[in-house]
Amino acid sequence: MSSWLPRGLVMTAVHVVARVLLGVAVVNAPLHTTVWKTIAIAAVVLVALLWGGVDGVADARANPDPDDYEDLTVRWLQAGLLAGVVAGLISWILGRYVFAGIGEGSLFIELIAGGSFTALLVFVPAFTGAAVGRWIVRRDQRRADADEDWSVHAERDPEHAAS
Repeated sequence: MSSWLPRGLVMTAVHVVARVLLGVAVVNAPLHTTVWKTIAIAAVVLVALLWGGVDGVADARANPDPDDYEDLTVRWLQAGLLAGVVAGLISWILGRYVFAGIGEGSLFIELIAGGSFTALLVFVPAFTGAAVGRWIVRRDQRRADADEDWSVHAERDPEHAAS
């Protein structure tokens, strides 16, 4: 199984659940629509950001040389595109036949506009998380290398290290 497929399917589920909960919240408390929308988007973004960060940390630890890093950009782009199209289709079906209130758009609008928006909601935070995760690991590696260099220097010249 491709590494982007489980990410895309999980992000699809996160988006659909957020959208259904958003629909319930908006129907029950229509005066707080902006708050509910913000929470739903933040949930999708947070999951993508954290998962991307975990991917970045794992990749940087597995490959100490940045030239050997895996291509997390394409992995998360594919996951975002899958999540966008599938979540758009599921949301359209749910809104049309099961649960009124989660969307009134046509199938074309759900797949193109909604899918693009969802793809960006997944891709951009995941890519950012991966970059931050890699940066954190590289920073820790540089600190460890600097500590090793200092200790080696201290062993060779004990008088200079003490001052």
